[in-house]
Amino acid sequence: MHFRICLAVIGLCVVGQARSQPLPLPTALDRELIENYIEQQVKAKGLVGLSVAIVRDGKVVLAKGFGKTAISGGDPVTVNTPFAIGSVTKQFACASVFLLAEDGKLTVRDKVSKFCPDLTRASDISLLDCMNHVSGYPDYYPLDFLDRRMRKVISADNLLREYAGGKLDFEPGARFSYSNTGYILLGRVVEKVGGEPFPQFLDRRVFQPLKMTHSKCDPNPTEAGLARGHTSVLLGPTESAEPEAAGWLHAAGGIYSTASDLATWDLALMSGQVLRPESWRLMTAPRTLGNGKVSDYGCGLSSAKVNGEIVLQHNGAVSGFHAYNAMIPRTRSAVIVLSNAEHIDSAALHRELLQLLIKEQGKKEVTIPAVQGPSLRETCIDFFKQLQAGKVDRASLGEEFSLYLTDARIETSKARLAAMGSPTKAEVESTGERGGMEAARVRLICPQGTVKVNIFRSPDGKIQQFLLTE
Repeated sequence: MHFRICLAVIGLCVVGQARSQPLPLPTALDRELIENYIEQQVKAKGLVGLSVAIVRDGKVVLAKGFGKTAISGGDPVTVNTPFAIGSVTKQFACASVFLLAEDGKLTVRDKVSKFCPDLTRASDISLLDCMNHVSGYPDYYPLDFLDRRMRKVISADNLLREYAGGKLDFEPGARFSYSNTGYILLGRVVEKVGGEPFPQFLDRRVFQPLKMTHSKCDPNPTEAGLARGHTSVLLGPTESAEPEAAGWLHAAGGIYSTASDLATWDLALMSGQVLRPESWRLMTAPRTLGNGKVSDYGCGLSSAKVNGEIVLQHNGAVSGFHAYNAMIPRTRSAVIVLSNAEHIDSAALHRELLQLLIKEQGKKEVTIPAVQGPSLRETCIDFFKQLQAGKVDRASLGEEFSLYLTDARIETSKARLAAMGSPTKAEVESTGERGGMEAARVRLICPQGTVKVNIFRSPDGKIQQFLLTE
């Protein structure tokens, strides 16, 4: 959940399947042209469904659903169809803490020990540290696929006992490292101080006052009317994605919402309807780290200065879904794109629409861990060739990814990947850090096409995930 909350996953369609070419992006926010463009994108990319909203100068200029709620037997997506928004939930969790602070029931600088005294270094870690991702608590969800743990129901207290009750990843405040664990803790604090379950608190203090009538936290993912998540493995066909079991998302990523409701939320945040000015300033403020560097992540929102404009943004990814939300406070503008196909790139559409409001986006400065062994390019080419041959060196894989990448999956995908030909070049598109790992996107050039690799490597050189998209 980055943003997994944070980041994209696996495959698209069968190699060689023909797709129509999308229309060029319109040069202005003309509603009809934009709608036609998005519809073409859905068809060209094989997207299942989208919920999209654009806000310009304080007014919603587009809010609409596209495609279907499910690839098999689904209904058309409407403006009122809720999608899982993953880590976009985090800004709601932070706002909930700030609301309780404004009520005088806590302060964001209170130590964790005041609420959960049995957790590691609870007297040294504040609620604000958890919101800023500088607590040092290990991230319980650093990968972008559903592993064995998340198929079993878990309580918040048991999750915290396991992931915030042991060794820290680093000294509190020393550096930024995205951690969903801190947000499960924040949700638990809201429940203890607010005196009601986190979903009910959100409904009473946020959703109902703002008339976000199609938003809910921790619903049953099979509930009628909700979009269903989809995935693909190693460029195989689109299939239904298994959702995380109850307890794993909650305040870190458990909200279902619509692009229209999120547009309402963005406008309310930017216009001061949710929080007092001093709370909003702290929620969006950068954090100075122990090493003197500054993280551009505030509280559930990342900040970047682009062409003189401050852009506040966050994305989300839970099993089967991607969500992107970005707002520009000065002009009270925003772009929201929600997708129920985790394996198909909807981030590009979000970037393109956002570029109609601003010229470019900034990038977060991160410290990338050093990785032993072959270079990133060599690793990607070599492992892709192993997949093409249908036989992989499991000693080079992390335990969870090795279990996820079953022999049956490798055998099923072998011919499909081999048909692309041996990769001739690897182009690194981006590198970053996730959960103490090197997180990278690499484009493999093959004689019969290209494939994008989303790869995580731990410092010992083991591949913790190797996920493919077209």
